[in-house]
Amino acid sequence: MFGIEDHIFLTITTAEFIIGMFVNRYIGLVACVDWIKKKKISTIDYILTSLSLSRTGLLCVMTVNGTILALYPGVCENEKINVVLNIFWSFTNYSSMWFATCLNVFYLFKIANFSHQLFLWLKWRIERVVHWSLLGSLAISMLISLIQATLTNSDYDFLKIAKHKRNVTELFHVSKIQYFNPLTLFNLLAIIPFTVLLISFFFLITSLWRHSKQMKSSVTGSRNSSTEVHVGAMKTVTSFLFFLFVYYLACLLATFSYLMKESRLAMMSGEIMAILHPLGHSLLLIVGNSKLRLTSVRMLRYGKTACMM
Repeated sequence: MFGIEDHIFLTITTAEFIIGMFVNRYIGLVACVDWIKKKKISTIDYILTSLSLSRTGLLCVMTVNGTILALYPGVCENEKINVVLNIFWSFTNYSSMWFATCLNVFYLFKIANFSHQLFLWLKWRIERVVHWSLLGSLAISMLISLIQATLTNSDYDFLKIAKHKRNVTELFHVSKIQYFNPLTLFNLLAIIPFTVLLISFFFLITSLWRHSKQMKSSVTGSRNSSTEVHVGAMKTVTSFLFFLFVYYLACLLATFSYLMKESRLAMMSGEIMAILHPLGHSLLLIVGNSKLRLTSVRMLRYGKTACMM
């Protein structure tokens, strides 16, 4: 029998899943419709479609994995199921992260203005750079997933021992060195897109500061369209950084929940927080993208008109 906290967990995760699937499928649908109309897909739509597909898969894996961990923990003792979930999570998680980083880098090269030769060379070839970056991101994600499939899960072995320890102090006597997995080294690749994201954020701030300085030295100091574009791009990057921070904080909470007194509640809280990442950032992308925002407004108007008939 499920308790009150179980019903609350199921209600929240189901709501997050439905909203997240709708939001990400909407982004992909708008991009595909525009592709069919123009018979050509733009670079930004190419990135958004890839991102929406990866996040759709990530939402499915996270929802299934969270429900099993929180409500049916006995299923996780089946190593085959555990490995399969880890494979799909690795692929969708890394592809989503890399695609989002490509989106932020695209904003940087389209908006920022620098006179450095390397920056100008990349800016002129941004479409080709993005194309190969997306393919490279997909290849890296697949590589990590394949390695996950061939190696045993060290955390799975460690957690089986941790479940039989009476307190936290006893866990410090369990050496994790013997359970070290080479996959841990590949997990450190998450630092690369995060670093690229921070660099993009820094250059956007620098570009905005230089542009604002030029505006102040001109006749008027009012904000023009270029300033608005800079600010909009910075909001997009900042929102991604925020949701990424919440996501990894939630993953840490769920991973180390067995160290806490209310481990089951901590696990549920971590899973609920983690799903906010592919949901919240995609929702903000719709608000920040004029085409997606205007299309959603038109859809709401059509829906309102249809309901009134």
